[in-house]
Amino acid sequence: MSQPPGFEDPSHPYLVCKLLKSLCGLKQAPRAWNDRFTQFLPSLGFENTYSDSSLFVKHVGHEIVVLLLYVDDIIITGSASGAITQVISALTTEFDIKDLGLLHYFLGIQITKTATGLFLSQTKYVADLLVKYEMFDAKPCDTPWLPYNRLLKEDGDPYSNPKLYRSIVGALQYLTFTRPDIAFSVHQVCQFMQNPMVSHFTAVKRILRYLKGTMQFGISYTMGDLQLKAFSDADWAGDPNGRRSTTGLVVFLGNNPISWSSKKQQTISRSSTEAEYRALSFSSAELD
Repeated sequence: MSQPPGFEDPSHPYLVCKLLKSLCGLKQAPRAWNDRFTQFLPSLGFENTYSDSSLFVKHVGHEIVVLLLYVDDIIITGSASGAITQVISALTTEFDIKDLGLLHYFLGIQITKTATGLFLSQTKYVADLLVKYEMFDAKPCDTPWLPYNRLLKEDGDPYSNPKLYRSIVGALQYLTFTRPDIAFSVHQVCQFMQNPMVSHFTAVKRILRYLKGTMQFGISYTMGDLQLKAFSDADWAGDPNGRRSTTGLVVFLGNNPISWSSKKQQTISRSSTEAEYRALSFSSAELD
């Protein structure tokens, strides 16, 4: 550490400040804030969930209040409006918190309230992504991936800018939070982050062109039954580089998708039946 500019002490140039509280901008500030906040929540009756360390639940009789914390961004919802108001009041008293009202935007995800429920999209995120990588004026295409197309590990010439490739693919991974339609395509291009080829980057540009024509796509969540359902599929030995199969999975709560993935299986299946059983096993584990 060193003395901050404008506050140097010429007589004691090697002395530094001892912090009595964490300050914004310091590396340890987010952790200190999170520890302080999570230690206060149990006093309000919240319990930490096992599935997500940033998700807290409070039971008020037959009602429920849910709080989601991400650094200094907080979402509060539930079925007990009175309890929600009390929680917000208690947090405002203890911390310097600003109530922004109804949820509209959170971590790059846009939330729109409709007559039947909620619509989640990342339209602004897609637009910023296309502008950043100079693809906003690209010609849209109908699909993110060509049918029956599989990328080879060493296909053609190496791509000249691997850092750019990794940057785009990493951004696309975050986009799959509301776009299950590109999950398989993004999974395919993610396999070549270490040594991308020109053909791999061409596949990435096709995904961006598809996003250009589908910027408004997202997921609708509506009220309905709470029946848990899962659908899975597998392509037998579909990976030409290692002959492993790929599992596709989507989990529904009622009519609403809550989890999805496209993932290569860990071992090689000797038959299509074995590949399907492995997909079912993975889906069962996801339901648990």
